[in-house]
Amino acid sequence: MATDIKDIARSVDAAAVMGLLPSRPRVLALGEPTHGEDALLHLRNELFRQLVEREGYRTIALETDCVRGLVVDAYVTTGTGALDDVMERGFSHGWGASEGNRALVRWMREYNEGRPAPERLRFAGMDGPLEITGAASPRQSLTALHDYLAAHVDPDLLPCTTDTLDRLLGADEAWTDEAVMTDPSRSVGRSPEALELRLLADDLVALLGTQTPHLLATTSRDDWDRARLYGRTATGLLRYHFWMADPSPARMTRLLATRDAMMSGNLLALAERTPVLVHAQNSHLQRDKSSMTMWDHPRLEWWSAGTLVSAHLGERYAFLATALGTIPHQGVEAPPPDTLEGLLYALPEDRCVIDPARLSATLADKHPPLRVSPWFGYAPFDPAQLPHTDALVFLADATRNPHP
Repeated sequence: MATDIKDIARSVDAAAVMGLLPSRPRVLALGEPTHGEDALLHLRNELFRQLVEREGYRTIALETDCVRGLVVDAYVTTGTGALDDVMERGFSHGWGASEGNRALVRWMREYNEGRPAPERLRFAGMDGPLEITGAASPRQSLTALHDYLAAHVDPDLLPCTTDTLDRLLGADEAWTDEAVMTDPSRSVGRSPEALELRLLADDLVALLGTQTPHLLATTSRDDWDRARLYGRTATGLLRYHFWMADPSPARMTRLLATRDAMMSGNLLALAERTPVLVHAQNSHLQRDKSSMTMWDHPRLEWWSAGTLVSAHLGERYAFLATALGTIPHQGVEAPPPDTLEGLLYALPEDRCVIDPARLSATLADKHPPLRVSPWFGYAPFDPAQLPHTDALVFLADATRNPHP
């Protein structure tokens, strides 16, 4: 069996990946089974460089705050800011400290130097301003949308003033209280003020839509796209906070689904502009329903961003899952030989890409068991997802990085 698998393993490069797809996708999704491993990020960086040089990709989206990501995009496109500050302010979840992300941003800035705007690479966050401990205040995105509209449309069309927004928003600390995640009663998401803000946000987004011809004629496409992002983020955050206040058993499922819906909205908007490579956790990009167990909750299931984008784009969406052999510093040692990771770990290559359909045919009636991870931060690849995966990337050891 190992010899057969060896015959279908290919080097990880853009040509091998594209050879597995019917056409160039608008959204090429590269998943990862764990966060924070630079070997995975350097592999991502190398693939993106090849996609830029050979396939015409111009945008990369990462699992980081979409609003903070605007800081990184300004830096890579125009050189605005200093790299150290951009890495600190432009990433959420602490991803700015990663050497792999720093190398990506540095390379994108160097690539864009001296190039005309249409040829420049773009950076985007695909996540909302969310953390596992809670969510941001909608103030930044809501007021930015209002400011854009106030500067360019008839003021009589605006549903409210900035003073009204400030009054309804109140103190940001009430929105960002981390205790809300485990105590819905502390949330302001269903207060009369929050409910009014949801209506006003909806009216502002609707105004943005009805004024599109005028706005595109009087402002730049980038400014209009940024306003749309603010609108998606403001309405998404207000929806998220609404469900943070929900005491029902469906609360966590609603929150997880709302987050992935925000991700999918951002990815679909990016795909309107150029083909995009997105890099995030496998569970956010897979075509199957996502699931997890959290705290004292039973198994939670929701439709991932990948399932939503795939439903809209069809074959213009492609999913590359990544599987790992070992993460020694996290106690993830060599996989059991009968698991899918164990079969791939026996290959001589440190990393490879495999056609899931051919892999399934090679396995025939064998059904490798799901690997069990000793560390919560790593999610093994489920062999049952092979039929819905366009390519499987395998990295034998998270500490081996041939491309620093």
